[in-house]
Amino acid sequence: MKLNRRTLTTAIAAASLAALLPATALAQKKIVLGFSQVGAESEWRTANTESIKSAAKEAGIELKFSDAQQKQENQIKAIRSFIAQKVDVIAFSPVVESGWETVLREAKAAKIPVVLTDRSVNTKDDSLYVSFMGSDFVEEGRKAGRWLVEKMKDQKGEVNIVELQGTVGSAPAIDRKKGFEEIIKADPKFKIIRSQTGDFTRAKGKEVMEAFLKADGKKINVLYAHNDDMAIGAIQAIEEAGLKPAKDITIISIDAVKGAFEAMIAGKLNVSVECSPLLGPQLMSAVKDIKAGKPLPKRIVTEETIFPMEVAAKEFPKRKY
Repeated sequence: MKLNRRTLTTAIAAASLAALLPATALAQKKIVLGFSQVGAESEWRTANTESIKSAAKEAGIELKFSDAQQKQENQIKAIRSFIAQKVDVIAFSPVVESGWETVLREAKAAKIPVVLTDRSVNTKDDSLYVSFMGSDFVEEGRKAGRWLVEKMKDQKGEVNIVELQGTVGSAPAIDRKKGFEEIIKADPKFKIIRSQTGDFTRAKGKEVMEAFLKADGKKINVLYAHNDDMAIGAIQAIEEAGLKPAKDITIISIDAVKGAFEAMIAGKLNVSVECSPLLGPQLMSAVKDIKAGKPLPKRIVTEETIFPMEVAAKEFPKRKY
C-alpha cells in the first residue's frame, strides 16, 4: 500500500501522540497523602483537620484521612493501611510520643516517606521520618511561665498553682509542663500544688477542676491549663463553686482558639499562648517538595505569639480558628 505525504505525516503524529500519552497520564497522576489525625478532642484539633482537608483540596493532593479517636492502636492500624495502599507520603499527629518504631520501620521498608505534624515521636532513629512540623511546646510552656512570673512579681507569699495537663504521654503535655516549670522554679514562691490530666477535653477539664476546688479551693491562686478547652471547662467549675474566674483564680491556657478569646473578652480568662493549628498549607508544600526530591529541614517551627486579656477584643476579628 502506497502512503502519500499527508497520510504519512498523520500516521507519524498519531504515533508520537501515543508515545506521549503514558508520560502525560503519569504527570497528571495525583499525589496521594495518607493522614492520621489524633481525634476531634478540641476546637484546636477541629481547626487543624479543616486546615489539612482544605489545603489538600486546594493543592490537588488526594487525601486519605483517618481519625484515631485519641487511640494509638487506631493510628498504627491507619498507618499500616496507608502502607498497604501504597500512598506517596504518610503524615500523622501522634497521640503519644513513644511506641512508633515498628510501624515507622514498616513505612521506611516500603519506601514511603513520613512527616510528623503538630506532635513529635520519641525515637532513637530519626531517619524514620523526614520532618517534624509544628509548634515548640516547651517554648509555649515558657511563655506561660514568663507571663505569670511578670504578673505576680510584686505578690508577697506563696502562689499556689493547679495544673490541668494534656493527654498523658503526649508531646504537648510533656513539653508544656517542662517549659512552665523551667521558668517558675527560679522563684520558690511559685508552687504547683496539684497536677492532673484533663485529656485536652472541656468535660474532663471541668471534672478535674471540680476535684481541685473540693480539695484546695481557698488555697488556689492560679490555674495553668495545657489547652483552652480544658481551661473553658475549668472556668465553668470555678463559677459553679461561687468564685470569679480570672479574678479569684488567675487562669493561663494555651492554643488561642476563638473560644479562649470569647472567655477573655468576657473577663474570665487572663491569657492564652498561641499554638496555631493551621498547618495544612505548610504540610501540602512539604509533601510536594518530598515528591519532587527536594530536601526538607528536619524541624519546621510555627511562629506564634501570646494574647493577654487586654488585647482580646482587638485581636478577635482577625482569628481564623
